[in-house]
Amino acid sequence: MPSPLLSVAAVVAAAAAFAAVGLLDARRRRLSVEAYISARDSAGTQTAVATIVASAMGAWILYSPAEAGTWGGLPALLGYGLGSAAPMLALIPLGRRMRTLVPHGHSLTEFVWARYGRGMYALALAVMVFYMFVFLTAEITGIALAVNLVSGQPLALTAALVGLATLAYTAYGGLPTTVFTDRLQAAIIVPLLVAAFAGVVGALGGPIAVMAAVRQGAPALLAPGYRPGVEGAVTLVIAILGANLFHQGYWQRVYLARDLGVLRRAMWVSAALVVPIVILPGLLGVVAAATGRAQTPSVAFFSLLLAVAPAWVIIGVLVLAVALAMSSIDTLLNGLAAVFTADLSRLRPAAGPSRLLGWSRLMTVALALAAIALAARGYSVLYLFLVADLVCVAAATPTFLGLYARRLAGWAAATSALAGIAAGALFFPDPGFTRGHLLTAFLLAAAVPSLLATLLQLAGQPADLERLRTLVRPLDEPRGANPRS
Repeated sequence: MPSPLLSVAAVVAAAAAFAAVGLLDARRRRLSVEAYISARDSAGTQTAVATIVASAMGAWILYSPAEAGTWGGLPALLGYGLGSAAPMLALIPLGRRMRTLVPHGHSLTEFVWARYGRGMYALALAVMVFYMFVFLTAEITGIALAVNLVSGQPLALTAALVGLATLAYTAYGGLPTTVFTDRLQAAIIVPLLVAAFAGVVGALGGPIAVMAAVRQGAPALLAPGYRPGVEGAVTLVIAILGANLFHQGYWQRVYLARDLGVLRRAMWVSAALVVPIVILPGLLGVVAAATGRAQTPSVAFFSLLLAVAPAWVIIGVLVLAVALAMSSIDTLLNGLAAVFTADLSRLRPAAGPSRLLGWSRLMTVALALAAIALAARGYSVLYLFLVADLVCVAAATPTFLGLYARRLAGWAAATSALAGIAAGALFFPDPGFTRGHLLTAFLLAAAVPSLLATLLQLAGQPADLERLRTLVRPLDEPRGANPRS
């Protein structure tokens, strides 16, 4: 095990290196507010794949998949992998349709406001901001906990270090610099993850010895039909798909792609890459459970790592954790700032582009400081994550059905989403998980609004979907009074 000083030095060096690279890139750019939050049509396939994968894979992959492996085994891990890939595949048709109807869009909430009006817009905005802020706080908390487990450093110190290092280049360079650093982080994440996995397996005697230990210690976790794992897999696919459709970072990357062909190829390749990236650390959770090192399932990956891995592997994992956290934090910060900036441009049409850019940077700083403060307390956000996932799942079909169904009115979409939330809440577990059933809750949250929205749209008046392109315009254009503001 490495010394605490060496561990801290590795984290500081990694965070400083990413921040320095990001700041150097930001300094060479002269950004408009449009480029700061959109960078529209600027990425080819390789860049798009790198930024999608880096943005999607945060420090959570060192915690959640391994925890799922301890109780759900291989079926749960497969569900986690497929669930992580599902939003990317869904965004191929949804992204194509969005770019067709709203070619100058910046955020999902712009579409909801233009398509449905204020009621459904307020609901979608609340869902998106709640989910993304919980995600942001969880990422900073995750890297702080990782460093604390390895070196004993206070959570506040790591939260401030990594959060402020990410903020330094994100607030300055916006989405273009975030994409630039994503390319570097993606190039580091995969090799380090494979090296860490190989190092742990090697320390345990190799693949054959590891498989024998799992078969002896926890054979049920390898069974394809293991019921807790299968139920968990279905729940994970529904929850992750519904939640990530409200991830602004994904929608920024829909518009980032140079054209629809790039969007399609990038999403397919990214989906294929994230499945093994999620499953690989999850397998170590199965090993930890089988070898008696998963007393605390949420840190099963690190429990096994610290027990058997050589010092060089642990240092590599710390660098990996920093890369994962910063690649996700910058996306979330820029995504949240983009949502607020796009809405401010509508609410304050007299504000010029330079003022909007200033507000966007100020919003980025405020969000980062709030998340750092919460992460420093070390609160568990697992239950909030599940609540946010349920709300996202309930709102998904009413929101995206409006891309195709002309007769779905705003009141019908909002009513359907609220009905789904209420139906899911009936079976949603309490914080102690002493009652309720998670799979039933998510199935109802998905099915009820889907059925209700489909029925209610039959009675509505047809909307002019082609008019949406006139309601959402580039932020650099002169702006007058907006008819729906």
